[in-house]
Amino acid sequence: MKAVAIHRDSDTPELVEKPRPEPEHGEALVRTLRVGVDGTDHEVVSGGHGRFPDGADHMVLGHEAVGVVADPNGTGLDIGQHVVPTVRRKPDGQTNDYFRRSEADMAPDGQYVERGIVGAHGFMAEYFTSPADFLVEIPASLAPYGVFVEPLSNTEKAIEHAWAARSAFEWNPEAAAVLGNGPLGLLTLWRLTQTVDRTYCVGRRDRPDITLDFIDEVGSTYVDSRETPVDEIPAAHEVVDVVYEATGYAPHAFQSIEALAPNGVAALLGIPDSWTFEIDGGGLHTELVLDNKCLIGSVNSGYTHFEAARERLEAMPTDLLDHLITTVTGPENVAPAFVDDDDQIKAVVAFGAPQAED
Repeated sequence: MKAVAIHRDSDTPELVEKPRPEPEHGEALVRTLRVGVDGTDHEVVSGGHGRFPDGADHMVLGHEAVGVVADPNGTGLDIGQHVVPTVRRKPDGQTNDYFRRSEADMAPDGQYVERGIVGAHGFMAEYFTSPADFLVEIPASLAPYGVFVEPLSNTEKAIEHAWAARSAFEWNPEAAAVLGNGPLGLLTLWRLTQTVDRTYCVGRRDRPDITLDFIDEVGSTYVDSRETPVDEIPAAHEVVDVVYEATGYAPHAFQSIEALAPNGVAALLGIPDSWTFEIDGGGLHTELVLDNKCLIGSVNSGYTHFEAARERLEAMPTDLLDHLITTVTGPENVAPAFVDDDDQIKAVVAFGAPQAED
């Protein structure tokens, strides 16, 4: 079967041939329809993040996938059922309390593998296998946009945890700022427009720009961080109750504290490189304490977050989803999916149109 992989000592994804996988007991065989490409994939390709499977000279890429069940293999799934796989898996031959509690997304580094990212082959192949309890059913109508379930699930988790951090008192957020106008930031921006009255999206783009067009479409306000740094948003616009950080720009974590209203919460999802810089640590500490502000970190997501993301995507207008998909290409010509430029929002590798299964 065809697959797209990265080899050791290479920074170029390439088409490879691999044997079609055989599902083990408790696993289903899934025919891949589409796989999305995101910033994590770029980091894996460049060698900045992730880990190859033990003993392998390559890793099949891709963690944002949608497929159709080709062989249920006694799992209780149905042939032709559309599914999205979760990303984290148990390390080979091992388990731990996080997986026993169905909380793999809360496991610390070293107690999991991630398909297409850390220690396990991904989904960017014509077929993959997966235990049924790591496959989330989606309606066939959502299949063209199924690659968004995984990234939006990360947002659903971050929002769940952020709101939980404020659950001890009455809290009615009215304004939110999303830091980053990549595909995850834009998905989250739309998600937050369904929850709060006013939203801002912080980026570094000049008009005309397709991401800024999306921001306009959803009724949000664009903030150019070159002109208005995050900590100056209150002076230029207003204090915000929620900050969602998806940039990996380390100063944003601390600037967010000053952008927050009293009782506000900032969720950090970006992963920066090591960076030493000066901050007013005492002032920020005081602000956190006296104004009851909160910073939380969030990574990955669980099965229930995938389900929540599916429900959100079903409610999202298809014209907005279409706006986000800027490139669709096949595995034989995967290079356009890994181009990193301002004209790209979400690139998708398609493995063929849906068809009836035998």
